[in-house]
Amino acid sequence: MLINVPETVVADALRGMAAAHPELTVDVENRVIVRRDAPVAGKVALVSGGGSGHEPLHGGFVGPGMLDAACPGEVFTSPVPDQMLRAATATDSGAGVLFIVKNYTGDVLNFNMAAELAEDEDIQVATVLVNDDVAVTDSLFTAGRRGTGATLFIEKIAGALADEGAPLDRVEAVARQVNDSSRSFGVALTSVTTPAKGGPAFDLPAGELELGIGIHGEPGRERRAMMTSREIADFAVDAVLEDLQPNGPVLALVNGTGATPLLELYGFSAEVQRVLAERKVPVARTLVGNYVTSLDMAGCSVTLCQADEELLRLWDAPVRTPGLRWGA
Repeated sequence: MLINVPETVVADALRGMAAAHPELTVDVENRVIVRRDAPVAGKVALVSGGGSGHEPLHGGFVGPGMLDAACPGEVFTSPVPDQMLRAATATDSGAGVLFIVKNYTGDVLNFNMAAELAEDEDIQVATVLVNDDVAVTDSLFTAGRRGTGATLFIEKIAGALADEGAPLDRVEAVARQVNDSSRSFGVALTSVTTPAKGGPAFDLPAGELELGIGIHGEPGRERRAMMTSREIADFAVDAVLEDLQPNGPVLALVNGTGATPLLELYGFSAEVQRVLAERKVPVARTLVGNYVTSLDMAGCSVTLCQADEELLRLWDAPVRTPGLRWGA
């Protein structure tokens, strides 16, 4: 592994991020990443975070058009309430703060505590829970469905709306709409390797894959012998469509889990597009790449979001972050 020692992995990464992105304020000691121009007058602040190891989520999505701040925890471990309170305090302009929280037990508990602490300091806080994974209900890390790829859709779309000056209740409502309109399914081709362990986190024999894997390596629906890209796309997209049942165009995220090269991801994306065309689901936009990762896991996930004209307009709006950027 390309590290010094496991104990400093997160701090080392934050120092590197600070050097590479002077447009961000990176507090290495307190582990908070903030857009340098925060707080932005009259703007609702978006704050998210979670365990490290899923980069560019969340720190790579801090900047105009997305998050105002992110709180990285230890690898696969929730950040603590003090981090979230620091982020809220650093970004609140008086218009309120929206916490975007993936549905993992530690994240939910700590963000809820941070919201209470922020309100004690007269910061208005709303919270949106991301729970888009259709693979399993009640996993090792969650009560209910896991939060995965829809997090990117929420941070981008709600971030664009907040940049337009929309009030907190409107930004919260659109974030909830995106979550309710999104579903995801992931597949692992190899195990993840955590810095602390230095080896595979779970046993996945060569020639097998895990259907419905979680972003921390949590078990999915079943294991099978290795499948082709075409077969995986059929299984994953059908699992998403069975639950989502869209009746209009969708945003599609074809996501790599960390170790899957773009050559394979684009080939897989072609198969995803084929399945959607066969199921007569129109695709409005497609994003392909490693965005919601699991360290060095080889694999992929599919996230679909049914998107109306307003959501598409906000998706297309300019964004300028380390991990996602387009527009003026």
